[in-house]
Order: sequence, then structure tokens, then C-alpha cells
Amino acid sequence: MSGGGPGPGAARGGSPAHGSAPGRAGSAAGAESAGAVPRADSVPREHRATAPQSIGCFVLTISDSKTPETDTSGILIRELLTGAGHTVVGHAIVRDEPADVTAVIRRGAEDPAIQAFVLTGGTGVTSRDSTFEAVEALLDKRLTGFGELFRMLSWEQVGAAAMLSRAQAGVVRGRALFSLPGSPNACRLALEKLIIPELGHLLREISR
Repeated sequence: MSGGGPGPGAARGGSPAHGSAPGRAGSAAGAESAGAVPRADSVPREHRATAPQSIGCFVLTISDSKTPETDTSGILIRELLTGAGHTVVGHAIVRDEPADVTAVIRRGAEDPAIQAFVLTGGTGVTSRDSTFEAVEALLDKRLTGFGELFRMLSWEQVGAAAMLSRAQAGVVRGRALFSLPGSPNACRLALEKLIIPELGHLLREISR
């Protein structure tokens, strides 16, 4: 809302609306410009200012074929996290089997050093893509906005094919969890545009 905008009566030739007090719109505008109404982004900025700066992360690659040498997405995720000041406390590669995925997450959720999981792979719609179902069964809370924003950003790069991604995020046993596609480009997009900018803020909120 602009503090310098016309009052209710201005659209009718400048005369005040019936029953309105002269100068009321100007007084409201003055109060807003004087700081009576906080900026819309002031609360998130305050939260970020008190958020933890370094988060302990576990990176999990879900793939039937990748090896430590060919795990380009897992390597990229670890590099981006450490470059942003976070700590990678562990990483692993498991086959695209729901039991294997959930076992790693459950074990990690018992480690106090792990505050966030970042998964890559298995989010598509092929017969072997089962990460979504495995993760969905573990989440205590779902951050549906993450998947929505990720697909919106992906649409700008790959068009309608973005709908094929079932990337998601949520909270599991007091830890953040992000499940990303297996593509390095998709991982970079998610880390740089969504995860890294909000990771500390998200952990601050989870721990409250």
C-alpha cells in the first residue's frame, strides 16, 4: 500500500466521501511513512539475523548406477553447502529402494550432528523412482511450497517438463529434509535459489 496514494474521495473529483473526516487518508499515510506499519519483509529479516550460520548436513544420493566417482550431483551438493559455510557431516549412495532410503534417514535422525538431509535422485515417475514415497512416509511436516517454487523455477529452464519432478521438502524428527532430482543442474538450481538462502532460517523455525 502506498502512503502517498489518493484518499477514498479522490476518485470522485477530489471531494471527500460521505461521512469521511478530512485529512484521514493523509494522517494514515503519515503514520505509515513514519514507520507505524513495519515493512512486509522485516520479520523474515530479523529471523535470518538470529538464525544459525552453519548447519550440519547429510547428503544422500539415490541411484542404481552411480558410484562415488560418477556421483556428480552428490559432489556438487557437498561443494555448494561447504562453500556456503555449512558442514557436510556425512554422505552416502544407496540404491533406489524405499527400505534403503528410509534406513539411512532413520539412522541419521539419531545423530545430533545432522540437522538437515539433502537427497538427490529418484524423484521422477519411472517404475524405479520411489524416493518420493519413501520420504513421504517419514515426514512429520511437509513444506509444500518448496516443491511448488522448485517446479516454477525449473519451468523457466526446461518448460513443461518441470511437472515431471516430484521434488519435495519437509521436517523429519526435528531435521530439515530436501529431496531433489538427480540432475546436477536441478540440484544447483535448488541449492542456490532455495535451500542455501533459507536453510539457517528454516532450522531456526524448526528448533522453536
